[in-house]
Amino acid sequence: MVGGRVMNCRPSHAATRRARIGCWMPTPAPRSLASDIALSIVAPAHNEAENLRPLVAEIHAAISPLAIAHEIVIIDDGSTDSTPDLLRDLQREYAQLRAIRMQRTPPGKGHGQSAAFHAGFRATRGEVIAVLDADLQNDPADIPAMLEVMSRTGADLVQGDRSHARADNTVRKASSWVGRFFRRNLLGDSIRDTGCSLRLMRREVALAIPLEFRGMHRFIPVTARHMGFAVVEVQVSHRPRVAGVAKYGIVNRAIPGLIDCLAVRWMMNRRRPTHALPLHDGEAAQTVEYVEYSRDRLREPAQKEEAAASRR
Repeated sequence: MVGGRVMNCRPSHAATRRARIGCWMPTPAPRSLASDIALSIVAPAHNEAENLRPLVAEIHAAISPLAIAHEIVIIDDGSTDSTPDLLRDLQREYAQLRAIRMQRTPPGKGHGQSAAFHAGFRATRGEVIAVLDADLQNDPADIPAMLEVMSRTGADLVQGDRSHARADNTVRKASSWVGRFFRRNLLGDSIRDTGCSLRLMRREVALAIPLEFRGMHRFIPVTARHMGFAVVEVQVSHRPRVAGVAKYGIVNRAIPGLIDCLAVRWMMNRRRPTHALPLHDGEAAQTVEYVEYSRDRLREPAQKEEAAASRR
């Protein structure tokens, strides 16, 4: 790393595709946003007032030394505590912080992580999007190393793996094993810790996942792979919750998780490529830019080989 910028990067595919944080980036942020932001850090929050100030401080401490343009986007998902007021105060303290609030939430509840991610990703302006929980169990200090992995491997999504660091009881370990068994057999999902929210995605990946459906946040890595994106896993830290109340337990994750597996399998079986080629009389067809996924055609040969090797 030189001057806070991850090195060992590849040439961009075209002049308009810049690599601001050292990695090849096929889809820049929309020009209408007039943004030079390289990295967006997104965190949904529901009644996490006690954790928000240390969260923002830790993100600031982890990312500022990289000397890259970044923003922090926190989504208030129907909080009933002092989260909205605290976010207003924090926005005055941190110029990089932007807060949005979910609308039409059920009384006393939020729409859930999937909907919050969907809204948060569309509010971001960065070319790479980092995601983490607001409960301080994910460590923002892991993000710089994950950026380096993205640059080195050419991956489109870097998924965190906390399994080595968790001290779960026997019941939780058993439920996690059952969940992995069904995901592996129904979806071909080999991700070890799909429940870890700490991940990095290129912007096009984040916008392609159908997160308007409840529970889809648990299937971001496998859905990205099915769409043709390259996904790698890296070990990350895990910390116990010190404030606030856990939003998920074994019961409210196991049965809905199995149902969601069946729904995702149904969607995978019916997903079709949506890229197209224009017809030119007497000219070689050129791939249009408005594609949804299947990026191999955009990669140069060396990038294709490295991405294929990372998936083995």
